[in-house]
Amino acid sequence: MADQIELAGKARMRRGIWILLSAALLVTVGTILVLTEDTADVTQANVPAALQIVSVRDLAVSDVTASVETFAEVHPRWSADIRAAVGGRIVEVREAALAGVQVPAGAVLFQIESTQYDTAVAAAELSLAEAEFALLQAENKTTVSQRQFERDTTSAPNDLALHLPELRIAERGVASAEAQLRAAQQQLADTTVTAPFSGFITERLISLGQTVTAGEPLLKLVDDKQFEMTAELSRESWALLDHPITEQVVQLVDTIGTPMGTAIVRQGGGFLDQNTRQYRVFLEVSETNDQPILSGDFLRVLLTGRVLEDTLSIPGTALTRTGHVWFVDQNDQLMRFTPDILFRLDDQIVITAPESDHKQRVAITPLASFLPGQRVAPHSLED
Repeated sequence: MADQIELAGKARMRRGIWILLSAALLVTVGTILVLTEDTADVTQANVPAALQIVSVRDLAVSDVTASVETFAEVHPRWSADIRAAVGGRIVEVREAALAGVQVPAGAVLFQIESTQYDTAVAAAELSLAEAEFALLQAENKTTVSQRQFERDTTSAPNDLALHLPELRIAERGVASAEAQLRAAQQQLADTTVTAPFSGFITERLISLGQTVTAGEPLLKLVDDKQFEMTAELSRESWALLDHPITEQVVQLVDTIGTPMGTAIVRQGGGFLDQNTRQYRVFLEVSETNDQPILSGDFLRVLLTGRVLEDTLSIPGTALTRTGHVWFVDQNDQLMRFTPDILFRLDDQIVITAPESDHKQRVAITPLASFLPGQRVAPHSLED
């Protein structure tokens, strides 16, 4: 029994020793780790942090000719609803009157029944012949009376005795008959409907056999030779132009940058659009390139402005979403600048240059993490 108690005591003693050894080992390992971490921190703290690399472009202050860009839609100069000048039944519809057809000026489109207008011309010709006969009679009476008074009396006869009032009435009767004949002939000619100018038939509104009245629309015709545009400019853009702008030649470019031709400023300014409160510039398309300009095209209009002094032309990427531009000064520190934007052209933005005697190093792609006064490592890029 005593032996068992002694063995149990030795076992408890061994367990206690192992527990103490394990605790000592754990404390030793923890101490080593802490010391190692502190040494690493000290080593890392002694290494200077790497400067952020910033791509910059050296830009010089210069004078630049302003370029004002806007958009405008191409409209035909002439666009008309062709209407019937006389009433009647449509007896012929030409192929040229079909929608989508391009027609030259003077092309015959419709034929209106002309029977009643032929009759009117014949009646007018008869009236003219009768009026001319009455004029001959009046002239003969006047001549006979004049000779009789010259033979029989020495006193001058009055107008009534010479039948002069009758002669004047006969002359006016002839003039009236001639006018009526011209009107009848014009109505007869109007039974043949022709294109007043060259263009495209966009819509036909009547059919063969249909009876139309004078003034009723027959089709829609738009010009295919002469085009106009109306561009709108803000007050800021208007101030950049070199006035007067009348007769200035402007460039026309499509939405993907392809040159389409040129236009001439017919008139500009003078009033503001009632809805947009912007200046309106009226243009005439003068020349086109190989690719024709069509009615309905939406084109960029590039107007040449006046010369602006002390400007910088920066890439469009240099302007942040918040409207700032970042520069790198002579000490390689970041500076934030709120620019005065003069105009934009393609991927460039022209701004008023900040006051400085040296070239400006502009950050090409500024980051949201930039801070004023932050030291960086500028990397210069070629233009």
